[in-house]
Amino acid sequence: MSAVDTHTSPSALDGALRLLRGRRIVSLSILGLIAAYLVYAFFAFDVAGAASRARLDNARLLLQDFWSHKTHVTRDNRSGAIVAAIEGSRKMTYAPGEEPDWVHPATDGSLTVDLPRGDQVAIDQQGVVTLTMTDAAQPIILIPSPSGVTMTGAPQPLPDWINAADNRVALNLPSGTRLSVTRTRTEVMRRFPGWECFFFTLDSRWSGTSFTERVGAAISQPGAAASMWHDFWNNSVWHHKDVAWAMGETVLMAFVGTIGAALIALPLAFWSARNFSPSFVARFASRRSYDFLRGVDALIWTVILSRAFGPGPLTGALAILLTDIGTFGKLFSEALENTDQKQVEGLRATGAGPLQRARWGVIPQISPVMLSQVLYTLESNTRGATVIGAIVGGGIGLLLTQAIITHQDWEHVAYYIILVVLTVILMDTISGWLRRRLIKGDG
Repeated sequence: MSAVDTHTSPSALDGALRLLRGRRIVSLSILGLIAAYLVYAFFAFDVAGAASRARLDNARLLLQDFWSHKTHVTRDNRSGAIVAAIEGSRKMTYAPGEEPDWVHPATDGSLTVDLPRGDQVAIDQQGVVTLTMTDAAQPIILIPSPSGVTMTGAPQPLPDWINAADNRVALNLPSGTRLSVTRTRTEVMRRFPGWECFFFTLDSRWSGTSFTERVGAAISQPGAAASMWHDFWNNSVWHHKDVAWAMGETVLMAFVGTIGAALIALPLAFWSARNFSPSFVARFASRRSYDFLRGVDALIWTVILSRAFGPGPLTGALAILLTDIGTFGKLFSEALENTDQKQVEGLRATGAGPLQRARWGVIPQISPVMLSQVLYTLESNTRGATVIGAIVGGGIGLLLTQAIITHQDWEHVAYYIILVVLTVILMDTISGWLRRRLIKGDG
């Protein structure tokens, strides 16, 4: 019996070391190329310039508009009329005598507005504005006239929160309040947390009532609960009924496009699977068709189809369907190629036909993978349908685009975004339950 030589020859050891050094050089070269590309992207995209041009104060105000609202108190310097409205909207205008408790109009046409931190704005009959601040040595007086706006008492040099011009003076007070004075109008804007009029508008009988009062009325007063639901569902500011319908259109677009694509792609996948399609031409043509369909983004299909079918949810559903046919065709064909042929051959031995072999020998093997892919794509398409709806004029995407265009209704933008996120979470929960129930058999 011969002994085994456990010593490695010098030549073999040198070869192994050279191989390790070569792999190390390749790894470091790849990391170096990635680092070089990141440096190039840093200068090509002008990251430093973008950082210097960033307006974090505007970003802060935008975030505040997501979760808060502003109440505008406006005085017409020509007529003396005083109007208090939430977000300056006519639909959310307070009736005379029902202004917030920090607005004090007088019968002689003057006005006093209480501000945070004990500050106060007083406007006399002639429209002269006096801003009294607790941390200022003297009040700031603003006098509007046909020739412009005169300001006295302001600290010199002017701080950053005062923007003064001949025809307009704007003060962004440290308390978060904004005071704007022009020749024709004086406006005070105070910010408050929450989405005002989200449940009931100012003309509703339930506006201003507490949650306890509403619960008590719903229990004790006949028809009160129906009245609350009517006023909430038909809210003329937040349009809950229209938003619910739009959200339903978005989910419907995603559902029709995804499920329709899966139903079309499943039989087509047999043409592109090597173990089911003996024709090379059929496999090549079907696979290249899948590449084409999924290579064109759903947004591009949306633009193309909108010229043919016009705007609407159907166009969005068709765009999703075309893109997902390419995706599902590739995924399903790969799943078919990985099936166990023993089950198929066993059914063939019993005399089963092609459809029977596919139904009982193939579909049960690929159904868990197929179902998981379809449910995940459905969840993803719910988000994508929002963007598609903004193009074809359907679903929640249209409302979201309209709210963004106004540059004012940012709380509505937040409302729609939250709805989309909650819908995606719900879809994920349902799809997870379906996967456990149908794939694993769990309850």
